[in-house]
Amino acid sequence: MVSTQNHYAASGTGPGTTAERRNGFGIAALVLGLCAAVLFWTVIGGIVLGALAVVFGILGYRRKKRGLATNGAMALIGAVVGALALIGSSVILAAGVAVFNSDEFKSYSDCVDHANTAAERDQCAKDFQKDTNRD
Repeated sequence: MVSTQNHYAASGTGPGTTAERRNGFGIAALVLGLCAAVLFWTVIGGIVLGALAVVFGILGYRRKKRGLATNGAMALIGAVVGALALIGSSVILAAGVAVFNSDEFKSYSDCVDHANTAAERDQCAKDFQKDTNRD
């Protein structure tokens, strides 16, 4: 009969052993980073998922440095990809805010609000296109 104490000692798990190596943060960072990279154009997906990937990547990398995890490269890659998606989404958000706050867009909005027919709305779009290409 095998004693349970010998079984735990041989497997490296159970009572009296050091902390087990857990790789959840690194895996989560990589998965979230990849999802953020795919969805960065949705802005919210890129910002939220990218920020989570960076946080989990940092936590996973710190666990690797302490010897509590084995996937430091995976955590680092997830954090970098998440950061790139976060930056890309931030640029898209800033560009969108700049367009929506521009004088050209405000005049286009006013024109469309006062247009009664499809032809008038089309003319508003043509004027907006002309105004934005002029700059």
